[in-house]
Amino acid sequence: MKQERPNILMIVADQHRWDCLGASGHPFLQTPHLDSLAASGVMFTHAFTSSPICGPARNSLLHGVWPCRHLSIANADTEASRPALPLPSFPEQLRAAGYKLSFIGKWLGKNARTPEDYGFADTVPESAYGAWRREQGLPPRPGGMPFFGVDEGITPEQSRLHWGADQVIERLERYRGGGEPFLLRWDPSEPHLPNVVPQPYADMYPPAMIPPWPSFGDSFAGKPYIQAQQLRSWGLDGWTWERWAPLVGRYLGELSLLDHEVGRVLSALSACGLAENTVVIYTCDHGDMCGAHGMIDKHYVMYEDVVRVPLLIRWPGVTPTGRRCDDFVLQTLDLARTLCEIAGAPVPAEFQGESLLPALSGQGGNGREDVLSMYHGNQFGLYSQRMLREREWKYVWNGTAEDELYHLPSDPGELRNLARQAEQRETLARLRRRLHEWMVAVGDPLNNQWVRRQLLENCKW
Repeated sequence: MKQERPNILMIVADQHRWDCLGASGHPFLQTPHLDSLAASGVMFTHAFTSSPICGPARNSLLHGVWPCRHLSIANADTEASRPALPLPSFPEQLRAAGYKLSFIGKWLGKNARTPEDYGFADTVPESAYGAWRREQGLPPRPGGMPFFGVDEGITPEQSRLHWGADQVIERLERYRGGGEPFLLRWDPSEPHLPNVVPQPYADMYPPAMIPPWPSFGDSFAGKPYIQAQQLRSWGLDGWTWERWAPLVGRYLGELSLLDHEVGRVLSALSACGLAENTVVIYTCDHGDMCGAHGMIDKHYVMYEDVVRVPLLIRWPGVTPTGRRCDDFVLQTLDLARTLCEIAGAPVPAEFQGESLLPALSGQGGNGREDVLSMYHGNQFGLYSQRMLREREWKYVWNGTAEDELYHLPSDPGELRNLARQAEQRETLARLRRRLHEWMVAVGDPLNNQWVRRQLLENCKW
């Protein structure tokens, strides 16, 4: 007999590109378990992060508000403790509603509030893997530069991903007896660099089979200076695809290993008799450049590679099988609200997202015609950015640099910045006005008289 309220199994990966899934149409990447999850539930094809950087995005997921509201505007180890203000969170709402909470994996950073502060009574930090590895007599996991390589001397069963999946499975076995509903959240660090991968996954995708990203070879003509500087800062200037392809192969191999471990977790969920009353969510905080535009990691940019994310949700008895939802989703904000609704917990008035329940049940969409994403450059002494994304157009406001305008149907790689083309002045002005509307709606403190002049009076190149 089902519990009245479902369990929730939530997997939040780190830097998983939206297009790196078989279900997203990748031509050869093997992700059969995530593809199966997509086929058995709802796949949101246009989910976007609130901010393409770890700490801000993850805090938005916890608190259901924009980074400019929770004030975690850079990664936690470069900031004071955030959020600075007392804000409600979805885990605390679920705990108050009678859910037992477990957290495994990567948290926000060394200056952040802890999982226990949010009501997670059972936690396993990812740092515990290092101690386990030492106990097994294994060499330390490679880290730092170079950022891509092989984790020599271990098998996939000794990898951090396998260890993390084991922690999840152990808790599923513990929960099989029933009782109060649970929220079990696993946040693996993968596929965030350094992508050091055990064999055979390290060489699963030979360089010869990996074509360049559509954006590779960007000249950065008419774009902000910092984009070309990113290559120089990381020592990537002048890299050919022959140098990049083996590294992209490591990233893809790590994704296939992640998929395998997700498959183990989903099999255990079924074996424990929990699958029919458990909502399964797979997503990530943001994407990864991984050679797109010749860049690495994230930062400084609002390209699809980093702002668009995978979002898969299965709720047996509620979600239609194999539904692809093309609604614009503000993934971190919308999930925080929706998780409260799934659990029957009150939704805090502060939450800024919209419910995904109509989309999950196939009863309708959210009506959004565009989405916002934001980036604050203080971590690198850089300007702030705001992105407005429509179906056909993307506009990026760069505080003290050239703005960007891309026509996505004709330029999916976002190579041609049209912001200064005379024939696009009306489009640019319209998108600037709409961005200002978003900034007003979300309470963005950058909505000051100087920014308003740029956006409403077009006082900007």
